[in-house]
Amino acid sequence: MKTISAALSLVLAFTAVAGAYDFRTVIIDPGHGGHDKGGQWGRVYEKHLALDTSVRLEAHLKKMGYNTVLTRRSDYFVSLPGRMTVASSYKNAIFISIHYNYTWKQDVSGIETFYNTSTSKKLADAVHSGMMSRVKVNDRKVKYARYYVIRNCSVPSILVEGGFVSNSNERSRMKTAWFRDAIARGIADGVQRFRRGG
Repeated sequence: MKTISAALSLVLAFTAVAGAYDFRTVIIDPGHGGHDKGGQWGRVYEKHLALDTSVRLEAHLKKMGYNTVLTRRSDYFVSLPGRMTVASSYKNAIFISIHYNYTWKQDVSGIETFYNTSTSKKLADAVHSGMMSRVKVNDRKVKYARYYVIRNCSVPSILVEGGFVSNSNERSRMKTAWFRDAIARGIADGVQRFRRGG
């Protein structure tokens, strides 16, 4: 009887740990929108890249059985507090903000992922690893940051930068549907890994 009780305790303890990330909803936040174009080079706007990647991510996550919420579904502006209002409506969830980077240094390239809390770092690690396994780009690593949307979010939250609009080679790649879909698939892979505790 003692052996059964001990085994049951171990099962319950494992379940508690494994269930720590047992969420069903993924809030997807396409960066910028409307008058806020984000990073741009010529007619390549971050706001369009972020929205397209977000819609692709939503499709992949739905196939995996997740509920999804987008903070915007077309080219209109949503304030940072407005994005948090959406996020705060869901408790059993995670939050992923999708962006593409920009700098005046045109030789800078690569993908990076930002977090603000220890739990969010685990999500960032999983998602970043997922993206890096899907695309061959410079690895700018997972980093701590205090961006508004991850600092003020009550659920595990990250901000992804899927490459530099200001880098000609990376810009050429992100203009292709294949690259944006690969980024989306990599993020979805990471979400699944995070949920499983891997």
